[in-house]
Amino acid sequence: MTLAPETTDLKIQLRLDNSADDWFTVCDLSLLLPGRGVAALLPDGRQAAIFRDRAGSLYAIDNRDPFGGAAVLSRGLTGTHQGRPYVASPLLKQRFDLESGRCLDDETVAVRAYEVRAAA
Repeated sequence: MTLAPETTDLKIQLRLDNSADDWFTVCDLSLLLPGRGVAALLPDGRQAAIFRDRAGSLYAIDNRDPFGGAAVLSRGLTGTHQGRPYVASPLLKQRFDLESGRCLDDETVAVRAYEVRAAA
């Protein structure tokens, strides 16, 4: 049985430190609309862009566009390229892989990708 996100008490959490079991709660799952992103302020002052795709998978990357310098990736358009989910920056349209953070249009550039989960 699958529960609609609106009927659960699940929270979106990001792992901030890969070496620890330290999860930071960002928001309720119900606030994420499929295909759209939200920005979250992290404890260190940076921002993360969090996405839920239409299949229910969750992704999180840095919100700052490394090309334009603005924190706008959460406002980008989502899609897939060769089966990989990406977000296209609303500034100059570079695409960032939502799983790895790698720029699909310039292999020398990447943003941080976070491990993300929905938890009670």
